[in-house]
Amino acid sequence: MAKPLFELKDVYFSYMGKFPALCGVNLTIEEGAKVCVIGANGTGKSTILNMLDGLIFAGSGSMKAFDRNITSGVMSEPGFSRVFRKSVGFVFQNPDAQLFCPSVKEDIMFGPLQLGVQLDKIKKGVDIIANRLKINNLLNRQPHQLSIGEKKKVSIACVMAVEPDVFLLDEPTAGLDPATTRDIIDILLEENMAGKTIVTATHDMHIVGEISDIAHVLGRNKKIIRSAVPDEILLDCEFLKDNNLVHVHRHMHDGRIHAHPHLHTEHH
Repeated sequence: MAKPLFELKDVYFSYMGKFPALCGVNLTIEEGAKVCVIGANGTGKSTILNMLDGLIFAGSGSMKAFDRNITSGVMSEPGFSRVFRKSVGFVFQNPDAQLFCPSVKEDIMFGPLQLGVQLDKIKKGVDIIANRLKINNLLNRQPHQLSIGEKKKVSIACVMAVEPDVFLLDEPTAGLDPATTRDIIDILLEENMAGKTIVTATHDMHIVGEISDIAHVLGRNKKIIRSAVPDEILLDCEFLKDNNLVHVHRHMHDGRIHAHPHLHTEHH
């Protein structure tokens, strides 16, 4: 039986103490799993990832990671914090929050340098990662010169450079063209096959079946209202409509207006 890496028990969290974001969330993520957290905007997907990354902490309830209860005090311990940051990599929804060095190459090198990895090993790693993600031609570019798809790839490269055991990804395919989306999905599947735990927050239903073995749905009540294999959820049209995970397209056909549901997606 796989070992639990993260355990959230009856977790509540509010921003500034007055804007509820999570209201009684229970979630277990096992080692080596592929997990999606899905839900409409504002249901708490990004908040869960921020909590899993130790950036925010439960207002009540508890979060456990790597057999430790995660609190601000625990994350302030230099020894544990270093191990945690080496083990967990976070790809932010907005890549501009992650890319801040003068060049792409320096951004990719930044994490390993902070962890004390030898420079020769870092440089070799950059070359390997750049080949895998097809970004060799970007290494000497400034991040602000890149397209959104290129920035997403570079953000993933920055996380891969640290060689974490866990990848947390917030809307990794939002706004991307189909080819770039395919490249990113393939990389995530390869990392999972190598034993890495992949946790993705998304409302792009078209990728959920590939990048997860189990999907957890956040409802308007800001708690998990359903956990199941992706197909069970994706085939439940009424459930998807009730939770704003499909939208309705209207079109003219034979002089009449027809309406049909369509999965939320950033690409077709």
